[in-house]
Amino acid sequence: MAKRYGMWSYTVGAAAARTGDEMSGPALLLAGFAVTGSAATGSALLAAVTASAALGGPLLGVLLDRSARPGRLLTGALAGYAAALAVIVLCLGPLPLPVTLLIAACAGLAAPALAGGWTAQLPRVVPAARLPRATALDAMTFNLAGLTGPALAGVVAGLAGARVAVVASIALICLALPAARTLPPSRDHPRRARSTTSIGTDLAAGFRAVFRTPPLARATVASMSSCVGQGILVAYSPLLGEQVFGSAAHGTILLSVVAGSALTTNALLARRPHAVRPDTVMWCSALILAGAFLLASTGRPMLLIAAMLLAGIGEGPQLTALFAIRHREAPDRLRGRVFTTGASLKITAFALGAALTGPLTTHAHPIPLYAATTFEVLAALTFAHLRPRRPAVHVCSRPTPSLPAPAPTPTRPDQPDPRTHATPVRGEPPEPATATEAQPPT
Repeated sequence: MAKRYGMWSYTVGAAAARTGDEMSGPALLLAGFAVTGSAATGSALLAAVTASAALGGPLLGVLLDRSARPGRLLTGALAGYAAALAVIVLCLGPLPLPVTLLIAACAGLAAPALAGGWTAQLPRVVPAARLPRATALDAMTFNLAGLTGPALAGVVAGLAGARVAVVASIALICLALPAARTLPPSRDHPRRARSTTSIGTDLAAGFRAVFRTPPLARATVASMSSCVGQGILVAYSPLLGEQVFGSAAHGTILLSVVAGSALTTNALLARRPHAVRPDTVMWCSALILAGAFLLASTGRPMLLIAAMLLAGIGEGPQLTALFAIRHREAPDRLRGRVFTTGASLKITAFALGAALTGPLTTHAHPIPLYAATTFEVLAALTFAHLRPRRPAVHVCSRPTPSLPAPAPTPTRPDQPDPRTHATPVRGEPPEPATATEAQPPT
């Protein structure tokens, strides 16, 4: 019963925190526009949070791996993130924009706690036999947050204002604090009490674990390439909705279709978590996303909706497979660093895709989608090319059975034993008889 409650508490806490995080981004965009009248203000706030999140992930992973009670550290990180969002709401307008951007950057340092930092604690919540199903449920919280977070931000902002939408996202994050506080301690409790290595050494160890472990390296690189394509889709969705349906608001609906499809697919996979190997899912999902982006490039409404459904079928299981590979390959002493570093790299790749969308939209309509397709195909090829090599098996010939030693030749009483009697070399006098040798009678 305790184990079931532990997983229930983990899932509810993770869903609340991640929904609040997904809600805070659009809410900050709306708040910046409402206060200053410029969309650039909201974009700058969101960019500051995202950029610092990419930098803060590895450092947070080091602190989690050093902590004997990582749940308490996660609680502090979540509380700090929520407090920084509240300060942003209070300072937006009265203080100069650079000061508010600095506060947003400080808030982003703790943002990876909601993603990789929380997922890294999953093996301490459930036994190893239930980890695949728990991983699928954990990935579903991301899909649920992506589906409901932006929609809640829009609804609350429309009813009560953009500032209240930010406050609502803060409340959701605070709801997760009890679940984070009660996370189990690390297994090697006494050994983590004191660390004898420097922060820089531990950071380097985390990056080495990610890029020198072949299964982790190829999963990380492939997921980064795939995230570039997904970033292009998200940034291009308003223009895609305007071109196909006549309204940029329909682009948000398209992203909700992707999130709903991903949530449904992961729910089905959670019933049979061992049906497909996660390594197979990684490259298959990238090809599914490539096909979805090509289908979306046709510009036809029904085909575009089908493409978004197909994109969710690829995106949802890919995240589950990535978590499964990290849980399988990451050493327990480096688990926090592997997850938070991987999350930071994915955030960076997603931001790169969003940044590429602007220059690509100056060309013809399907060019951004073609670029996204290229990155997805590159992800599948990278995963296949970086396949870990199996150790060479040396075929040895059958060993020759050893022959028994020949029995000693029996000797007559008057004949010396050849094993103890040395034959004199020609030209040398024979050795005199020792006292132990038998003397003939006189």
